Amino acid sequence: MASIFTKIINGDIPSYKIAEDDDHFAFLDINPNSKGHTLCVPKKEVDKILDLDEESYIKLMAFSRKVGVAIEKAVACKRVGMAVIGLEVPHVHVHLIPLQSMASATFQNKENLSAEEFEEVANQIRSYL
Repeated sequence: MASIFTKIINGDIPSYKIAEDDDHFAFLDINPNSKGHTLCVPKKEVDKILDLDEESYIKLMAFSRKVGVAIEKAVACKRVGMAVIGLEVPHVHVHLIPLQSMASATFQNKENLSAEEFEEVANQIRSYL
């Protein structure tokens, strides 16, 4: 069965798309730690990041870096943190989280955004890609 991320990539579930290339897809996390929290995923469904072959791993990191640089320009933050945890969804995903403090990285504090706020931040990030 396809993961929720594969359904997002295929357009079966709506998302706030940030970027896409032949092998990757980036979209806003709908339960964000902070405004601009973005997920970068390979289009190929692989459960764990260390199960990616080396070339796919490097390409995912390069794609994530590109998106992270855009987030850092678009969202007021001290830095963009990166986390790969992967327990919630069995599909590799890189969290890019605009950080003001370590609390933004704990996954315990969530930010509530309206649809308009999600669209606004997505547009801001996309403008730097």
